[in-house]
Formats: sequence, structure tokens, C-alpha cells
Amino acid sequence: MFDRYGGGPPESHMGIGSRRALTSAATAALLLCCVAAGTAAAEEAPVDDTAVPADQTTEINERQGWEDETDQPLQESEPRVCSGPQTWYEFSSKKAYHVPSWWNGTKYKDGPGGTMSVSVTRSGTITLEVSGGGEWSAGAILAKAKTTISVKVAGSVSVTTGHTYSHDISRNKYGHLQYGSWGYKVNWKRYQSVGSGCGAPREIGHGTAILPTKETGWKYWETK
Repeated sequence: MFDRYGGGPPESHMGIGSRRALTSAATAALLLCCVAAGTAAAEEAPVDDTAVPADQTTEINERQGWEDETDQPLQESEPRVCSGPQTWYEFSSKKAYHVPSWWNGTKYKDGPGGTMSVSVTRSGTITLEVSGGGEWSAGAILAKAKTTISVKVAGSVSVTTGHTYSHDISRNKYGHLQYGSWGYKVNWKRYQSVGSGCGAPREIGHGTAILPTKETGWKYWETK
């Protein structure tokens, strides 16, 4: 039986309409899914964790247990490819280290017993210290340390007058207070590729580096 418009049976038109409705619904659902996925991706974007919080760059006094007694070995570098750089630096170990400001007005001793009350009476600058043999560059070592050790290491740190601090001294002991930077001490090596660069590299320099940071404060210890 045909409908009055000369087409096929009414059932065939109903089927086409139903399929169009289902197709439209599926398209809308797909678009909604894409929008939701885009929103989720935007919400889960990684956070930049290289920024240094403001409270970590302020002056800090007497960090208990800050300095490591022994060097802490670092993980080996990623496998190199033949097309890599001709020379490069690597750090074999590091340890937390209080970099002292040795000039007068930043170090005190008192006792036995009692209380020490001190302050920085003379300004100055704590600088990066590099030592070693062979071929090396202090600037290149500092740049490598910023990406491998800590983004807070610096070539130089200014110390201003002030920063008063007090500490009780144990009975019958002498107290020491030394101002400085809470930094790092590292062992470094410099390598050069040989031939095609796929084989074992050649060491062309090695040594140690003392790296200050912007975090400064007093270190306290006692002697008999």
C-alpha cells in the first residue's frame, strides 16, 4: 500500500525519520563527549613545579641535620645517543652543605654556657667555588647544577647587615654561630665523545663545586 504522496509504504518514511533522529542524537552525544574530554584535559594540565615558593627563599636559621655526613650518589644519566653533544658535564654525587661567609662580622664564639645574641655586622658576597683539574668552565657547571641539583643555586649571594639571632649554650660548652648560605657541595666530571660518539667517552676534567643558594641563615654548633 502506498501513501498519498506517491512514495513507498508509510512504514519506510517512519524508518528514515527514526534513523535521522538516532543519527542526530548520536552526533550530539559525540560532541558532548569531546567537549567533556577537552575540559578534563584542561583541568589535568601539569603544574609547573620549577617555581620556587617565596617562603623558601627567605632567611633560615640553624637547620638541624641539614648537612649530609657523606656524599649522596646521584642517578646515572640517560643513555647517550651518537648524535649528542661533543662535551658534557655530569655530577656523580652531592651533599647538603652550609656555605660559610668567612669575613669578620659573620662568625661568633661564646661561652661556656649562657646565651649567644648575634647579628651580621658586615655585608659581603658568597660566591660559587669550583676546583678541579683538566678542562672545565664554572659557568657551565653552574648551568648544569640548576637543572640537575636545584633551581635555587646561584653564582653569588649577597649578605646584608642585620639578621639578629639568639641561641642558648649548653652548660660547660662553647657555642659557635656562623652565617652563610644553605647550599650544596658536588663532585663533577666533564666528558668528551670519542670517534662516532657511540663508544665510551673520555674524561677531560673533574673536581668539586660548592654551590650557594639564596637561602641564608645561622649555623650553630658546640665544642667543649
